[in-house]
Amino acid sequence: MSDPTIAVTGATGQLGGRVARLLAGAGIPLRLLVRDPSRAPGLPGTTVHVAPYADAGAVTRALTGVDVLFMVSASESEHRRAEHEAFVAAAARAGVRHVVYTSFLGASPEATFTLARTHAATEGDILASGMAYTFLQDSFYMDMARAVVGEDGVIRGPAGHGRCAFVAHEDVARTAAHVLQDPARHAGRTYRLTGPEALAFDEVARITSEVEGTEVRFHDETVEEAYASRRAWNPPSWQADAWVSTYTAIARGELDVVSGDVEAVTGTAPMTFREFLQHRG
Repeated sequence: MSDPTIAVTGATGQLGGRVARLLAGAGIPLRLLVRDPSRAPGLPGTTVHVAPYADAGAVTRALTGVDVLFMVSASESEHRRAEHEAFVAAAARAGVRHVVYTSFLGASPEATFTLARTHAATEGDILASGMAYTFLQDSFYMDMARAVVGEDGVIRGPAGHGRCAFVAHEDVARTAAHVLQDPARHAGRTYRLTGPEALAFDEVARITSEVEGTEVRFHDETVEEAYASRRAWNPPSWQADAWVSTYTAIARGELDVVSGDVEAVTGTAPMTFREFLQHRG
């Protein structure tokens, strides 16, 4: 039996690009689905297909003949739910047999983090499609934990003393690459992908200060203060809700989960936040 044909979405982004490079480096031929072909990585054994998530015709053409699909969630937008729904339906029409989807830790219609509700709906679409699935429920990324440090060295948000086991893109990518190379073994599984430690934001601030040699601190805003401080960017309401609920989800303990799934799948433990910062520097 021939090896399955694998397609990777989001190949111009942080996660999809890493997965594509890992698989191409292992000599696995790939189809890369992108929106902008000029940004597609030049990898051996790959073909590039322009297929925005909402373009059902382009997606169906790009995925015809594909067995296993790595579906990176679309860019955050008010249209993400509809784009995902159209994309999953097109993948099913194209005959895709197995979808590996990057979901979110604790995805649920009742999740505090508003975008986790969209992930839950997409998981439901995939389940209803009849395609085999593997869900990678990622915690918040370590990049986000560093990115929320303001220019004044302050992390602001209503997270209280809540904890989150932030995960590195590299560790999610390694896990995804393992799953994609042996999809049948992981069919029907949901993996919770986290770092090895759950940190409160005051600990994030302390570790960042120690590694980078700068003063970083955490200011625990009220919810009202959080919305007010973000008005400077004039975000649409859905985005302001997503930003603020990032912190309130942590405050409510919904991200206080440390899982061993990264190591169980890959055989290697995920990196700590300190290691991430040192590697980043």
